[in-house]
Amino acid sequence: MRHIVLNISGMTCSGCTNSVKKVLMALPGVTEADVSLEHGNVSVTYDPAKSGPEDFKAAIDSAGFEVS
Repeated sequence: MRHIVLNISGMTCSGCTNSVKKVLMALPGVTEADVSLEHGNVSVTYDPAKSGPEDFKAAIDSAGFEVS
């Protein structure tokens, strides 16, 4: 398992954090996604054989937020 922290811009409420968590947890190999509105980031634990940072960025973008 690997761990990565991504900074996210555009989150303004708990609904935003829930949306980010939902799209990340739907990806194969993601076992944990802890989203922090206060810090504007997400901590992702994942299996690199199944998904990776580019997948996370695409999922976050599709939810209407931007990885910065």
